[in-house]
Amino acid sequence: MKDIIVESKQKESIYDKRPFENIPEDNLKAAIEAVLFSTDKPISCDQIRRIFNYVDSQTLLKKVLELKEEYEQSNRGIRICEVAGGFQMIASPHFSHFLRRLYKGPQNQERLSQAAMETLAIIAYKQPISKSEIEVLRKVNIDGVIKTLQERNLIRVLGHKKTPGRPKVYGTTRVFLEYFGLNSLEELPKMEKFPPNAEQQQSFAEQFNNLQNNKMCEKDEKGTGKTA
Repeated sequence: MKDIIVESKQKESIYDKRPFENIPEDNLKAAIEAVLFSTDKPISCDQIRRIFNYVDSQTLLKKVLELKEEYEQSNRGIRICEVAGGFQMIASPHFSHFLRRLYKGPQNQERLSQAAMETLAIIAYKQPISKSEIEVLRKVNIDGVIKTLQERNLIRVLGHKKTPGRPKVYGTTRVFLEYFGLNSLEELPKMEKFPPNAEQQQSFAEQFNNLQNNKMCEKDEKGTGKTA
């Protein structure tokens, strides 16, 4: 019996003792899959490369893309998508309405307000832009909204305008891309006319809300239940 127990322990620890360089190629893909599953933030190829420092970047990217294709072709509830310059496991958008039902209560506590959404939309499309310029468009004071967006790390100070008083100008952050599940600003909903009127501001805030809802559902599917 003692010999059997020892043998069982050896089998369980075989991958701990085996040098990374000797892991079969199929197990490398499984290891990458485990890394993607274990993080609730997008992870770049450079970050993956630092984990598997014996594998070249092209091989790692190939394995990630193979995994991505396998999930899509097998019609799984999970997808691997490119977000903010990295890769992340998310719930398939096809099933987001089921997840909204499951997490309807808790997720509403994390949502940005309508005022914050409208301000964030203006910053996203018009960056770099100053607070006074935003207030001209929104026709309200936005001190509290700017503070909230900065606390959530959705916007940051990009610099100062070369005008009297040198006011700060704001832009979005990488966290903003992660929060809305975007790979780049080019994936934002198209805006045909700027500056937007009140109706257009509300319309784009609603589109941001939809992006936010989808992203929150994707995170909840992984069991994090968190937002940025």
